[in-house]
Amino acid sequence: MRNLIAGIVVGMVIGIVVGTTVVAPRLKLPVQTAAERMASTNASPRARGAPRKAFVTDTPTPKLAPAQHSSGSPRPSVSSDEQDRTRWRMASAYASTLAEMGSLAKRVEADIWKASDGRFRIEFFEPGTLVDTEKAFDAVRSGAIEAAFAAPSIWADRNPALHLFSAIPFGPPIQEYLAWTHAKGVVIMRDIYKKLGVRGMACGLLAPEGSGWFRKPVKSLDQLRAQRIGMTGLGAEVLQQLGIEVLPVAEGDAFVALERGLIDAVEAAQPSIDLQLGLHRMARHYYFPGWHQPATLLNLIINQNAWDKLGPAAQRQLQSVCGDNIRRGLAESEAAQFEALKTLTAEGVSIETWSPEILAALRVAWAEVVRTKQKKSRDFDRAWKSLKLFREEYGIWREIGQPANRP
Repeated sequence: MRNLIAGIVVGMVIGIVVGTTVVAPRLKLPVQTAAERMASTNASPRARGAPRKAFVTDTPTPKLAPAQHSSGSPRPSVSSDEQDRTRWRMASAYASTLAEMGSLAKRVEADIWKASDGRFRIEFFEPGTLVDTEKAFDAVRSGAIEAAFAAPSIWADRNPALHLFSAIPFGPPIQEYLAWTHAKGVVIMRDIYKKLGVRGMACGLLAPEGSGWFRKPVKSLDQLRAQRIGMTGLGAEVLQQLGIEVLPVAEGDAFVALERGLIDAVEAAQPSIDLQLGLHRMARHYYFPGWHQPATLLNLIINQNAWDKLGPAAQRQLQSVCGDNIRRGLAESEAAQFEALKTLTAEGVSIETWSPEILAALRVAWAEVVRTKQKKSRDFDRAWKSLKLFREEYGIWREIGQPANRP
């Protein structure tokens, strides 16, 4: 009996020792083997959301045996580094090969990758490959995709005030426009986008546009009214106010529309882009000034939930990338236009200017378009009044603070 009791006591002591030295630690997270540590820190770049081949390093990834479940089946290993990475899809309204407009969209993809040290990827998709441009807004709002890049006038059917954050007929020149959109207009723009269920920010800027390619010179208002013109945005509404037949033609479709005789004249963009589109081969008379778009803003719209999930650092990185995109767009598009005009004139293009009579009629028609939109949209009215007051005050500053632009 004494031996039995001694055996029980010894067994309990051994059980306690084994429990404290062997069993208890197992109740915590298991210690990784060296192979498991390597697997978690050397996950493939594609699995971590890295860019395609051009961005992948040449260092080979070790081939390691996968960790095993107790059942013997492979157990996926997801590192904290992989979980911290963000990947978005961005639908662009402009082809990557389109000078300035498309290149600005592509720059968002490249620059956010660099700024975030590879932790934030916004993958660029060509027009129509991810979603139709007209449907991109709804796709972003619903979360089907995370972002879209375009001039906001494309989506102005949802709120007419978006026109004023894209391009404004007889509006402010680039410096003044940029000052308003960043100092005063930005609050209104964010409110409008918030009502529509997305986050939006300015993310590109373009030089003034030409106001149209015509097959024949236009010397009078009656001759202008006789044209079928391809144009979009507020400029198209101004022409319609004058009784002109207008067809909505996107930049990429302008050449084909002229070639097929669907229109007599077309407006696309600034000289450098129009040259790339080859519009001078279809029409030889290029009119200025670009009364309908003295400056053009491009926007990045973002799914609100996707934006909220970003940390403050990533949000700031994206804002900085868009700010730099505006600077680059301004500098590059302004610098490119003279060379484009030289090439166009060398190829036989006639640079024309509108008569005072036609410009006056366009201004009157624009004023009527503004009055109509103010009555129909509170947001348009609010944005227009803000812009009008800003221009009045800025005009005083410009008069006393800036020297006359003379050599």
